[in-house]
Amino acid sequence: MSIEVSNVTKLYGEQRALDDVSFGIKKGNIIGFLGPNGAGKSTMMKIISCYIPQSAGSVKVCGFDVAENPMEVKSKVGYLPEHNPLYPDMYVREYLEFIAGIHKLGNRKNRVDEMIEQVGLTLERKKKIGALSKGYRQRVGLAQAMIHDPEVLILDEPTTGLDPNQIVEIRNLIRTVGKERTVMLSTHIMQEVDAICDRVIIINHGKIVADDKSKNLRSTQIKQVIRVEFDSTIAVNLLSNIKNVSDVKKLDDKTWLLGSDSDVDIRPNIFEFAVNNKLSVLTIQKEEDKLEDVFKRLTSDT
Repeated sequence: MSIEVSNVTKLYGEQRALDDVSFGIKKGNIIGFLGPNGAGKSTMMKIISCYIPQSAGSVKVCGFDVAENPMEVKSKVGYLPEHNPLYPDMYVREYLEFIAGIHKLGNRKNRVDEMIEQVGLTLERKKKIGALSKGYRQRVGLAQAMIHDPEVLILDEPTTGLDPNQIVEIRNLIRTVGKERTVMLSTHIMQEVDAICDRVIIINHGKIVADDKSKNLRSTQIKQVIRVEFDSTIAVNLLSNIKNVSDVKKLDDKTWLLGSDSDVDIRPNIFEFAVNNKLSVLTIQKEEDKLEDVFKRLTSDT
């Protein structure tokens, strides 16, 4: 395992930011680490990266314990925090050579050249960091996280605040570097998870509430979602009584999303319900349950 988290708890005074969290990540996987604000995502990433200690439990990175062998762990981990800490008055190449020096790398010039090319900073290499767009500053952040060739890459909200083109560029870059490294990625963008992640871990109130492949989460939470439009308004409690319907969501006065955790197609039951209640079905279609819907169900407090 590249990352082994066992029964980790983190307390801030009386607040329990992480509550007995356990999971493992194999080498070469890109993991989406999801959760609402305040769920404990950044706290977990900071513990793995040796920025803060856990209150209880253990964390190992590439076999090294974060509490007992922090220097060895730091040599194995590249970390890009949510708020990318850069020096705006330094030039791109100057900054990366500075980071390479901190890591005591041998052939610094060649390594900096490699990173500049890999993250697409060739045309910006002579600019000051403060003069770069946010997309290029994120590239500088990724370069500093990878310059010492870490086995594990921790990325906390790497595409926050980027425009659509920049998001696609950074996403493709993460997918490329993830072929050779273990990547743990925190994001609020569900499409990003579907696009690049091999597995999804969802945390809520400091506890793991789901851990599986994205497609498996969608299929196990609700088997089917039917969008149906009737010719008149209807009470929600009546729709809830349709056989095998387990979830009802109103879109407008006449249009509903009906969910079922049954493998049996519920559309015949909907038609039977319409006939019995003297309703006409104007449209009906089966929809794929989205990861965003799964996320909302697992992290909703209502």
